[in-house]
Amino acid sequence: MGELKATVVIATKNRKDDLRRAIASCLKQTAAPEVLVVDDGSTDGTEAMVHREFPTVRLFRDEVSRGYIVQRNRGAELACGDIIFSIDDDAEFISSDTIAQTLGEFSAASIATVAIPFINVNSSNEIRQHASHTGTVLVTDAFTGTAYAIRRDVFLTVGGYREFLFHQGEEEDLCIRMLDKGYFTRLGNADPIHHYESPKRDRRRMDILGARNKILFCWYNVPIPYFFPHLAVATVNRLVFGLRTRHALLAMHGLLKGFAGCSGQAHARRPVRIKTYRLFRKLRRSRETPLDAIESQFVA
Repeated sequence: MGELKATVVIATKNRKDDLRRAIASCLKQTAAPEVLVVDDGSTDGTEAMVHREFPTVRLFRDEVSRGYIVQRNRGAELACGDIIFSIDDDAEFISSDTIAQTLGEFSAASIATVAIPFINVNSSNEIRQHASHTGTVLVTDAFTGTAYAIRRDVFLTVGGYREFLFHQGEEEDLCIRMLDKGYFTRLGNADPIHHYESPKRDRRRMDILGARNKILFCWYNVPIPYFFPHLAVATVNRLVFGLRTRHALLAMHGLLKGFAGCSGQAHARRPVRIKTYRLFRKLRRSRETPLDAIESQFVA
């Protein structure tokens, strides 16, 4: 296998100043990645800023806002690299070696994704999705969308993100589908990305879509006989979460939208194998599992 080439894809909308910082950090990477910005219909001068300040960056602009999932799928189609790195427009690479370090973690063909360590700087110093040690390849159930790297060919082969999800929870849906094809998500050890969580985030929309998409995840992926127990638990958990955060009405709204969405997505139900579902649940419970402890028995 030759040396892996990287493309950083940043989907953005109306966060010009945040985006400037993110791009600058990409261009300082020792791995010299291709940088691709996908503009989801910005009206704040994002396109002009990128062309003026970063002439080497490729930019695709959609005049109509279609959402981050659609634009990340578009970015994967346009990317030239073997490995796609995705960071939010309100994040940045603090270390110039993060991409190079992460490329080295695609050490087996069965590793489709590396969850890159990151810190939500505005709320905590905790390093998230970081492997507990470096001596073993440790895998997990899913990654967080602000910091990950993925094999472009695998992403495209499984169909990318489901665009009907629009936002929230698309990562776990992608990961269980990849797992069903024998591909794993590895916890990374690279220098962490800093994520600044822009105050422009629509929390109301996130609460509604978060509940909606938990129902749709079950509809799309969970096999019988686990379907109804999973659906019941997911429903109760979102209601409890809504009560705890004082957003119970938003949670109920989202759940109703999820149930309604299932009827319109009847054609899209493709439950994974029972052994895939069981392994996915095991990976979620344990947080990290040595790859060599499960790969041979699962793929066989």
